Amino acid sequence: TLKGHFGKVYALDWSGDAERVVSASQDGKLIVWNGITGNKISAIPLRSSWVMTCAFEKTEGQMVACGGLDNLCSIYTLDSQNTGLPGRAMRELSAHDGYLSCCKFIDTTKILTSSGDSTCMAWDIERGESITTFRGHTGDTMSLATCPTDKNLFVSGSCDANAKIWDIRTGSCIQTFKGHESDINSVEFCPNGTAIGSGSDDSTCRIFDMRSYGEVTCFTNDKITCGITSVDFSSSGRYFFAGYDSFVCHAWDALGKTDAPAMSFSGSSGHENRVSCLGVNRNANGTGGTALCTGSWDTFLKVWA
Repeated sequence: TLKGHFGKVYALDWSGDAERVVSASQDGKLIVWNGITGNKISAIPLRSSWVMTCAFEKTEGQMVACGGLDNLCSIYTLDSQNTGLPGRAMRELSAHDGYLSCCKFIDTTKILTSSGDSTCMAWDIERGESITTFRGHTGDTMSLATCPTDKNLFVSGSCDANAKIWDIRTGSCIQTFKGHESDINSVEFCPNGTAIGSGSDDSTCRIFDMRSYGEVTCFTNDKITCGITSVDFSSSGRYFFAGYDSFVCHAWDALGKTDAPAMSFSGSSGHENRVSCLGVNRNANGTGGTALCTGSWDTFLKVWA
């Protein structure tokens, strides 16, 4: 259990070395942790405490980004953060007309953002300018994820209950996946890059396959009536993790039963409030995939290994 935030934890992201985690909380701090030992590495005070998302740059691991109700994407470099001094953002990217719901680095020079103005944007970090705007959703865009096998693709999930695959080069939507009956809160790519997983307020998680262009699995259960806040895959893609408003995290077997989770992380060692975010420490060179981190409104993060 990682203790140190004084407000609800809203977002987390693992670094590319599969060891460090950045978390964002309503207390107005970004904290970078060593997820294996549980030690704090650095804390960054934010200008706006209404933070909804945070991201770790995966290739070099020297940058973190965050954003929220200030409509900005703020980027911080880690080596320049002296603990205790108020953090100065290296860049503040401003062009969205709505809150920033999610951000993900493409590489050290480019970042993607999704917003309540129902668009996504790709940015040049050095110039601090928006390169491309992705329009097509008819509701707030809540989440996005980059494709692990093709750097030119990303997926977005929206309150219009659709998930869309976009091509960063052309700025156009390639595929639209329908099926959810309410807001999609979280989307993630399968590690092999051929399928996407999504979690929604309709209390289901679904897996859509890009090759067959359709829904292949819907994980649901009569007892699960609350929404899903966040989803992620295990490094093999076999297990699909989902965090719920009901304080629990379920692991579903992608090839097994769709009405009963394979594992559940709850009980005395679990969270005491809504699980707001989760992530598996997957990384490009395959050394990760050993731990699942969950963050909750109970102010704690927990690492399950």
